[in-house]
Amino acid sequence: QVQLVESGGGLVQAGGSLRLSCAASGRTFSNYAMGWFRQAPGKEREFVAAIKWSSDSTYYADSVKGRFTISGDKDKHTVYLQMNSLKPEDTAVYYCAASILSYSRIYAYSRETAYFYWGQGTQVTVSS
Repeated sequence: QVQLVESGGGLVQAGGSLRLSCAASGRTFSNYAMGWFRQAPGKEREFVAAIKWSSDSTYYADSVKGRFTISGDKDKHTVYLQMNSLKPEDTAVYYCAASILSYSRIYAYSRETAYFYWGQGTQVTVSS
């Protein structure tokens, strides 16, 4: 079992920044990658970013590329999402997820089905 706890969400004005954290505990050695997803009201959950631990390779949704940065601390079993130049359309509940599947291509981790463990989510609200 892997437990994931997100933190760092909140209310920010458009153009501002937030940093989300996701701490993993439990059987963390079985994680191959971690990702961030988000779900806005009335919309389906969508991929935001992913990081593969073995190579530190990263992958982003086009909507956040150049504004968001995913990073991780393997020793702390923690993944971060630095969000800059935030827009009102970034408002959503952000979820982190851990994958126990090994894919050679990082973009495979953009699919929800790649992940087995999910956090409870943290709300990010961007005001205009």
